[in-house]
Amino acid sequence: MASAAVLSVLGGGCVNIAAPSEPIVIELNINIRQEVIYRLAEDAANTIEENAEIF
Repeated sequence: MASAAVLSVLGGGCVNIAAPSEPIVIELNINIRQEVIYRLAEDAANTIEENAEIF
């Protein structure tokens, strides 16, 4: 009995696929702070290494 109900739902179903009327918007909030800090730390390390007598 249950299988007959499943078959009737699957056989009688209709699927419509349509493109949206408005463009899809994807918002990306990317945190670039870590990269900036890494670059500053690398630059600072290079400066300290090049000028070891000052530090």
